[in-house]
Amino acid sequence: MAVEKYTIGGTVAETEAFEAFADIPQNRVLLAEKLTANTPVKPEIVEGLTTVEDVFGHFKPKIEMDFETEEGAGKKETLHFRTLGDFGVKGITAQSSFLEELTLKKEQYQKIIKQLKTNKLLKQALSDGDSKQGLINSLHALIKELEEAK
Repeated sequence: MAVEKYTIGGTVAETEAFEAFADIPQNRVLLAEKLTANTPVKPEIVEGLTTVEDVFGHFKPKIEMDFETEEGAGKKETLHFRTLGDFGVKGITAQSSFLEELTLKKEQYQKIIKQLKTNKLLKQALSDGDSKQGLINSLHALIKELEEAK
């Protein structure tokens, strides 16, 4: 049994075994992420990047996306990431004409669903067979008119 000697005014700081990494201070951020599509042959150490914007400016991350249309055709778009906000739904959608079109369709469908659920006159028209057919005929005429206007 080892006897430890302490002197007046000293403090005991026990070390934990196998402590290989120190905690990052609360006012620091560690960013470790693959920011390029291709893995480099030799890892690159970049010093002097002090902000997230500096990191994005240096690496210029981007990705090629393959989208599939409703008809089954493929559509390629390149998404660029310049800020952390570009990783969110709004940031990605703003860069893609395909995703913007899908978002508009989704919003229109939601408006139609809301009308079908809340509009009493529309519900009544759809419940009667003759008025339902009249509404369908009116919609077909409107669609034809819109297609001719293109």
